[in-house]
Amino acid sequence: MYPFQRLTHFRLILLGAAVALPSHGHPGDPSSEDPIHLENIVVTAAPLPRNQAELVSATTVQTGRALQIKRQPTLGDMLAGEVGMASTAFGPGASRPIIRGLGGDRIRILENGVGTFDASVTSPDHAVSVEPYLVKRIEVVRGPASLLYGSSAVGGVVNVITHRIETEMPEDFLSGAVDVSYGTASNQKSIGGVTDIALYRTSKSAVVLHLDGVRRRAGDLEIPGYAESARLRAEEHAHEHEEDEDEHDHEEPVRGRLPNSSLTADGGAAGLSWVSPTASFGVAWSGFNSNYGVPGHAHTHEEEEHAEEDDDDDHHDHAEEGPVRIDLRQRRLDAQGEVRHETGVLSALRFKLGHAEYRHQELEDGNVGTTFANRGWELRAEALHRDLLGFEGALGVQSSRNDFSAVGEEAFLPPTRTQSQAVFLSEEAKRGAFAWQWGARYERQEIEVKNTAVDRSDRLLSLSTGAVWRFAEPYALAVSVSRTERAPNAQELYSDGPHIGTNAYEVGDASLGEERSLGWEASLRRTAGFVTGSASLYVNRFSGYIYERSTGEEDDGLPVYAYSQQDADFWGAELEAIFHLHAGPRHQFDLRVAGDFTRAETDTGENLPRIPPLKGIVGVEYLVDGWVLGAEVQRLARQNRVAPNETPGDASTLLSAYLAYRATVGRVTTDWFLRGTNLLNEEIRPHTSFLKDVAPLAGRGFSAGVQLAF
Repeated sequence: MYPFQRLTHFRLILLGAAVALPSHGHPGDPSSEDPIHLENIVVTAAPLPRNQAELVSATTVQTGRALQIKRQPTLGDMLAGEVGMASTAFGPGASRPIIRGLGGDRIRILENGVGTFDASVTSPDHAVSVEPYLVKRIEVVRGPASLLYGSSAVGGVVNVITHRIETEMPEDFLSGAVDVSYGTASNQKSIGGVTDIALYRTSKSAVVLHLDGVRRRAGDLEIPGYAESARLRAEEHAHEHEEDEDEHDHEEPVRGRLPNSSLTADGGAAGLSWVSPTASFGVAWSGFNSNYGVPGHAHTHEEEEHAEEDDDDDHHDHAEEGPVRIDLRQRRLDAQGEVRHETGVLSALRFKLGHAEYRHQELEDGNVGTTFANRGWELRAEALHRDLLGFEGALGVQSSRNDFSAVGEEAFLPPTRTQSQAVFLSEEAKRGAFAWQWGARYERQEIEVKNTAVDRSDRLLSLSTGAVWRFAEPYALAVSVSRTERAPNAQELYSDGPHIGTNAYEVGDASLGEERSLGWEASLRRTAGFVTGSASLYVNRFSGYIYERSTGEEDDGLPVYAYSQQDADFWGAELEAIFHLHAGPRHQFDLRVAGDFTRAETDTGENLPRIPPLKGIVGVEYLVDGWVLGAEVQRLARQNRVAPNETPGDASTLLSAYLAYRATVGRVTTDWFLRGTNLLNEEIRPHTSFLKDVAPLAGRGFSAGVQLAF
């Protein structure tokens, strides 16, 4: 059935938006005069900096004190509470963002505008090689961003900004921050610092040295009840009765703590930049190390004893392996430069280059089982122009190469080399109340299986157009249409073998074709007044959608997941409204109401796996004289729309609250915060997680921290 025939939820969302977005604010209220929401400048969604209300794409920005309060061990967990977003929830060490039900190789994660060069796309147990404690800003583009960042950005982009390479003249000789925090849920201790030193500074140029570093340690997560879900415990109990096992052989399920969920992480960087009012150039070296457990082995030591007895068998069952840990290491070099022109048609020339060597080892009982490695580089160059026949925009090129290998007992992927070259164009024209935006991208991707004659080449064309109509201040209506193409990646094509990190036997399909999508999105926004916010509707129709399907079979003692291709529809809605209940010289009180839902099914009516359920959010925030007090309730509905061989997702409620205080003495600003999460101590098992039946989220926990910025 075509998605537009099932728009009941859409109508409800729009009705709510119409009620929540009145035409005028309270008389005398500052909020009725000045923009409050959707005015963050975004550099990720377009070549030219634009605020959120000026873009056809829906965006999310985390920065400043809010970023400090929301900080979590993984990028996925930091963004899971945002509208339209979820997390793979693969434990505290490896959780990747999901945008509108899309994840993996359809979400491009960037560090300062360049790819992360890690293996997080290949499996949810592989961490993103970005340290959240060194992040200054996170920008998210919800919806297709393939024109600027490649075919793997069909679902959206998450750009993590660290400012290791300076682009603006420094205001002070020395600036920086020191950050210390502690969390009770996993006994997590973190300390980090960053500093920028102007080694040389005049009114015309400066040389800036950047240094940063962080260290984190955390034990196993405290959880509200059992690690295994009631459903799984009942199945195991029934199996024990069928096998007529001796009562003394019964394996006691673990409760109170999530086994093998501890982590250690450290990282740092050094950068050197030359800047002037019209140009900048810099280089930065960074390193990141992490050692984390992959949850999923939820029984007491008796299980290990039984596994030792089974070692005498010729065929060892992979499901009985001991705990798995991942030891991750990345070393990265970045360079970027920009030259700005004050006159003429050409406004700027800029480039970004990243190179990294990455490897992680899957450790089984302390021994190296499989080693994943990636060595890659990526180059982007753009020429930006001013008004040219009524258009303003950029022409760019992008090239990348990744040499990936998996070596060991469970190397489910052959060594491959993936190369891509692309040219893209992004333009904008303003005509009265309309701002028209459109672009095109042509990309060539080649995958070579090393030491074989297997070689694949795909040519991809993506197009988009849209407009932002400011039909009445402070309103804007954004509408866009996009056509994108994505070639299957090496994992989807050539996987064949057991992967102990996910307890699955993964099977690729070398005959998979290109994946095409046609997407529509409409967004109504209000940027000032008593209520600010946005309401969005979107539809994505995929031709040849590629997904990992549970076959219901087993191979080598593991459930088989095979990559399949079928036409599919994604559609949904998002709403975020902030009621500025009071805005005075010293006090501000806001109420936030938000929600989103996504539906995803094949053309035969079969539900796709691990799609986020309906989410609703209600939060309040009170600000007075440097203090911030807030609370939020997030409700996830039960997910009954499940794929074959997939279990339903239970409903859950997540209650959190926070208190923060900012004080400034001279040049030093001190930010304190105290945050409580899952205050109801509820058992929460996100439906988007492969581990939902063996690894719940943390129970009630508190975190506290202080940041000194100078």
